[in-house]
Amino acid sequence: MTLLNEPRTRRRRLGVATAAAGLLAALLTAVPAAATPDPGDAPKAPKKVSKSDAADTKRAIADGKIPAPDEIVHSDNIEHLGNIPKDALPGTNSDLAFQGKYAFAGNYDGFRIFDISNPKKPETVAQVLCPGSQNDVSVSGDLLFLSTDSSRSDSSCASTTQPATEKSSWEGMKVFDISDKRNPRYVAAVETACGSHTHTLVPERRNVYVYVSSYSPSAAFPDCQPPHDGISVIKVPRKAPQKAAVVGFPVLFPGEGPDGGGNPGSPTNPGVSKTTGCHDITVLPSEDLAAGACMGDGILFSIKDPERPKVIDRVQDNVNFAFWHSATFNQDADKVVFTDELGGGGGATCNAEIGPNRGADGIYEIKGWGDKRKLVFKSYYKIPRHQADTENCVAHNGSLIPVKGKDLMVQAWYQGGVSVWDFTNSAKPKEIAYFERGPLSADQLVGGGSWSAYYYNGHIYSNDMVKGFDVLKLNDKRTDPAKRVRLRELNVQTQPEYFNKH
Repeated sequence: MTLLNEPRTRRRRLGVATAAAGLLAALLTAVPAAATPDPGDAPKAPKKVSKSDAADTKRAIADGKIPAPDEIVHSDNIEHLGNIPKDALPGTNSDLAFQGKYAFAGNYDGFRIFDISNPKKPETVAQVLCPGSQNDVSVSGDLLFLSTDSSRSDSSCASTTQPATEKSSWEGMKVFDISDKRNPRYVAAVETACGSHTHTLVPERRNVYVYVSSYSPSAAFPDCQPPHDGISVIKVPRKAPQKAAVVGFPVLFPGEGPDGGGNPGSPTNPGVSKTTGCHDITVLPSEDLAAGACMGDGILFSIKDPERPKVIDRVQDNVNFAFWHSATFNQDADKVVFTDELGGGGGATCNAEIGPNRGADGIYEIKGWGDKRKLVFKSYYKIPRHQADTENCVAHNGSLIPVKGKDLMVQAWYQGGVSVWDFTNSAKPKEIAYFERGPLSADQLVGGGSWSAYYYNGHIYSNDMVKGFDVLKLNDKRTDPAKRVRLRELNVQTQPEYFNKH
C-alpha cells in the first residue's frame, strides 16, 4: 500500500463546509489478462468548452469556489478510507454489486472483484477481461450477471465491435459462475432485443429472473426493431445456468403505431426523450413491486407474476425531466426517487444556468392500495454545490442508507461526487454529507466522476469512472444506526427489506 498525502487543505465556499483530505491509494497485482481491451467501447473523447467557460473554471478554482483538478474535498462527517486505481481494465468503470466480503465492479472492458473485509485496505481478487459496454453487474448466489449493450461480433469475451446493422452481431446478458471468486467462469450468454443497457434480478429459490432494460430501436437493426416498448425477461435456473433463456417480452407501453404508447418526446414534448424502452428498473421483492425509469416515463408495476409484470401507474414530467434514468424505493415502500439524467451523463448540468430542478431527483409518494396506487410528485433534489462547466454532473446511481424511520440516501453525481441526503420530509430534501474531487480538466469537458455510490455494511463504496474504486466512511449520528444492519448480498436494483414489516 502506498500512502499519498494531500498537502493542501481548503474549505469549499459553496454548500456544506468541507476539508481537503488525504488520498489512500493501492495499486494491486492483477490477474493476468488473456485478451486485449476493445477500443470500440472506449469513452467519448473530451469536448472543448468556450474560452469564457474555461476562464470561469480557472477563476473559480483560484477563488476557492471549486476544488482544483484532482483535489479532494468533503464534508467533515465523511472520511476517505481508500482508493484502488484502475489496473488491467482501462475502460470506464460502471456499476457495483456486493456479496459477503466481496464487491463486484463493472467496467466497459469486463469486471473486477475486490475483497473488502478490511475496508481500509480493499484488495483486488480477480479481474476479468470481457469487453462490451456498459457491463453493469449483479450477483446472486454463485452467479454473476453482466450486461452487454454494444454490438459485438459474437458472445465471447474475445469479441470485437461490429455494426448493429449486421444480423450476426450479438448483444445481451452474460452469466458467470463465481463460486471461486479468484477464477470466475463464463457459463452462459443470452441475446436480447436491443442488448442490455442495464438489468435487474428477481431472485427465487430455484431460478433467477432477469429484467433486461434496453432502448433505441431502429428499422436498420435486425435484432432491435421498433416498437421496442417493453423489457426482456430471462429465466436462469440456478443449478443449470447454461439453460438460461428469454421467456417473455412484456409490453409496458401498449399503443397503436410503430412507436408504441410511451412518451412521444420531441417535438410534442420538447427536450424530453421518446420512450422506446426502459433505462433501469428497481424491484422490491418483499412488496411484489417495481419502479421503472423509462426514458420519457416513470412507471410503477406489480411483479406478483415475475414473468408477467403489470403496470399500475405511469407518470411524466415534460417540464423538468429529460431522461428518466433510475428509481429507488424508500424502506416503507410509500415513496420512489426517480433520477433525471439530463445530457446523458456527459453534460455539465450542475450549474446556475441549468438550475435546481433539471438533471435532478424527483421525489414521488405512493398513494392508495393495490393496483389503485398512484405516484404523486412532491419535490426535486439536486446537489447544492455548483460544478464547473468542464465537469459532467447529473443525478445518477445511489442507494438507501438503512436507518429505521428515516429516508436517507447516498448517490453518485459523476464529477459532482457523492452526496448523502435526507428525504424523510418529501417536500424538503436536504444534503447532509458529500465527497468530491476537483474537475479532471480546467480546459475541456472530460467525462468522469462517480458512476455508482452505494451503502453496504457500514461503508459507502463508489466506482469512479476514471479514478477507480473508493471507500468512504460516514460518521454522523443521523446515519450511525445503519452500521448495525448487515446484508449477505446487495444488488441495489433488487432492494432488500431492511426491516421486516411482514
